[in-house]
Amino acid sequence: MFKNINLLVTFECAARHNSYSLAAKELYISQAAVSQQMRQLESTLGTRLFIRKGKQMQLSQSGQSLFEYAQKGLTILNQGVSQLQNEEVDGELTITSTQAFIALWLMPRLQSFTEQYPNIQITISSSASFVDLKQNHLDLAIRFGQSVEQNTPNNLVCDYFGESAVYPICSNQFAQQLNLNSPENLLSQHIVTLENPGPYDWPTWFKAAGVSGVECHTLWTKVNSTDMAISAVASGHGVTLAVPYLCQQQLDNGTLVIPYKLAHPNTVKRYFVYDSNSPRLARLKVFTDWVKNEITKG
Repeated sequence: MFKNINLLVTFECAARHNSYSLAAKELYISQAAVSQQMRQLESTLGTRLFIRKGKQMQLSQSGQSLFEYAQKGLTILNQGVSQLQNEEVDGELTITSTQAFIALWLMPRLQSFTEQYPNIQITISSSASFVDLKQNHLDLAIRFGQSVEQNTPNNLVCDYFGESAVYPICSNQFAQQLNLNSPENLLSQHIVTLENPGPYDWPTWFKAAGVSGVECHTLWTKVNSTDMAISAVASGHGVTLAVPYLCQQQLDNGTLVIPYKLAHPNTVKRYFVYDSNSPRLARLKVFTDWVKNEITKG
């Protein structure tokens, strides 16, 4: 019976990346330690597992065979450990998402979650980029957009949970000053936009609305997050593009309005990104189910 499971863990990681340095980074050990462990494993098995070609480490025929069995075996072990650990829901859960979603949607509702699950301790951080969950010790990323699936590593789950339309949003006071007969009237007003709007840009919305001349518009206010944009328009400064659920309470009480019921051609898709082998899957499910339910309620 093979007794040193750590060697197989290191081997699976190095084989998956075809790189000792990337394996070292994932496992939080030195590259020299990975190399030493692979020499030890090859010596124990009496066969070459890796062949160096230039700067890459490629699997030998024996290495490819062992890799397939190692992946299957480690997956079964992880599932068994997860099943045992998942019987306990209480504990810590670390989450990341965009600044706007955290500030405008999650934090105002978090008390509701903690009242239902007082023994789950939530740690939250904001990030607009697709951060490495394992390297940053994160259990769950809540991501939005058109390219989340393409930017999610193959070893993580990318769970789609709906999408929302993007609309122009402004204060009720600002809307009263507008002639709402035509979206073209916005071109005489301040327009708040993200510095990097991605697929949710104003020119695309104006084109869909049949309005030309946006390239000549000069009254732009640029911000770097949607929560800043919504804060600006809530104070009466122009109009911005956003998904309504980020400011649903203000829309419901009438302080903010959607002046034109013309949705942006691109919707915002929502995803949960996590490791299917996480020992905190039970906690993850409790939290993600709660998020889905809260977004459905509006």
